Amino acid sequence: MSWQGAGSPGVASSECSHTWGLMSGFELRLATMQDVESLRSLIAASCRQLTTGDYTEEQIEAAIGSAWGVDTQLISDATYFVAHSGHEIMGCGGWSRRSTLFGADGASGRSAAELEPGRDAAKVRAFFVRPDWARRGVGRSILERCESEALQAGFTKAELMATLTGVRLYSAMGYRAQDPVTVTLPAGIPIDFVPMRKALV
Repeated sequence: MSWQGAGSPGVASSECSHTWGLMSGFELRLATMQDVESLRSLIAASCRQLTTGDYTEEQIEAAIGSAWGVDTQLISDATYFVAHSGHEIMGCGGWSRRSTLFGADGASGRSAAELEPGRDAAKVRAFFVRPDWARRGVGRSILERCESEALQAGFTKAELMATLTGVRLYSAMGYRAQDPVTVTLPAGIPIDFVPMRKALV
């Protein structure tokens, strides 16, 4: 099965990402609740190793499990994907038709309110890559799949809250950065993120 998306004209974007993934040693599938513990471990390792050039150790530890973590609503909605090879997970990421822009299950200010396709922007959510699989096409493949499915669901634009580390990937994928925002983490620790948006059509 293929999904017509925002890739090259006449080419199904998720089919391209699937083919690229196979060439790179991984495939994409929907995440399940059985993946949650593995995802939590992957996310913690990803944050602790890949964001150290942009955030302090104090910020990273405060963000894990609050701003950064598993959102099981995405899994329930069947809009969250993992890149895998057999039982091994290399990365994860998803999109959402709900209002929450970022944050794990335990984050404050979450909203399950549904967005209106064609008017609201789909949310790109919770992208993390295992450190030894960074810069090997995992994030790009998942993002292409998410954009394609959001477009099929009627959304014409997407938005996300990027880490300072993630801005580079999203910029390369056509997202435009807005002014950075400062978010207060547990224990009152401030951290900077970057809202980004992209037209899907």
